[in-house]
Amino acid sequence: MMASAARRESGRLRMAVPKGALFEGTVDLLVRAGVDIGELADPGRQLVIGTGDMEFIIARPTDIPVYVAYGGVDVAIAGKDVLLEAGLEVTELADLGFGECRFVVAEPEGAARSTEELYRHLGVIRVATKYPRIAERHFAERGIQVEVVKLHGNIELAPLIGLADQIVDITASGRTLAENRLRITDEVLASTARFVANPVSVKTMSERVNGLAARLAEAAAVRAEGERDS
Repeated sequence: MMASAARRESGRLRMAVPKGALFEGTVDLLVRAGVDIGELADPGRQLVIGTGDMEFIIARPTDIPVYVAYGGVDVAIAGKDVLLEAGLEVTELADLGFGECRFVVAEPEGAARSTEELYRHLGVIRVATKYPRIAERHFAERGIQVEVVKLHGNIELAPLIGLADQIVDITASGRTLAENRLRITDEVLASTARFVANPVSVKTMSERVNGLAARLAEAAAVRAEGERDS
């Protein structure tokens, strides 16, 4: 609470941006939206970068929903996947359209027994994933009982070594799955980058938060149109 009050007094809006795959697209979109990013494009080892009216926090993607929900930052850009997996209270203000990927269910090609046969026989299947909340919700919606095994490394290994019958994982092209002799059996959901805010910040800094959301959404639409035309 004290940190939030200090930010309001200083006039700065604190924003978390994700390291990794979404970082470049985030920086590009902020520039397109006319936001002063200071040294954000080339931060070196800096994790906190201040500009005139903004303060950027460079964070691990999976931590961003926590920062937003608990008021460590006012706003952020994060993948829909990490938001769903975190299951925390944040306010989603815009779909920014980049960083697209999809969650799929996959299983070994040419297995001796199909997953459907295993399920009929055992009444449960084992699923390996980095995203247990998303996986459990997907199978619950289909009335399928699963035992979820959470892993942190290469999920493709799980069915290859007999640890799981299926996996739920992110893919862009499906190439890695095919190279490991796994076939996609179901689509779970599509994920893109979203602009989100702390619910209290939306109320107390409404004009700035919603104004930034509108600028980013407009810049995202222009960028997408340009990509379609190229």
